Amino acid sequence: MAAKLASLLKTVSQGIEWLRDHIYEPEPIDTSKVEISEELLGFVERRAKNNHDLWAKRRITEGWKYGPVRNEETKQNPDIRFYNELPESEKEYDRESVSQTLKAIVTMVYQIVKA
Repeated sequence: MAAKLASLLKTVSQGIEWLRDHIYEPEPIDTSKVEISEELLGFVERRAKNNHDLWAKRRITEGWKYGPVRNEETKQNPDIRFYNELPESEKEYDRESVSQTLKAIVTMVYQIVKA
């Protein structure tokens, strides 16, 4: 009985160790100390629109179309429309993605300069 219990405890311990090694814990670059300059804010907005357009183009190519509610089966999505018609929350998602990319570039000791 003691041998079975010891074997079971070893198996559980190994399982816990395996989980520790295989649990995904995101580790994004810390960009909290970087601020986007006023000069780059216009760039962020243009880039956010471009990101949306790239996403929408890919979706349309995959057979998706505009629909009032997202539906995987009929491939409809309410965000397949002009960027300026998107809800502010969707625009903010695109802006944040661009902003975080720029901040990561700066954090990694690169400079962003206008040509």
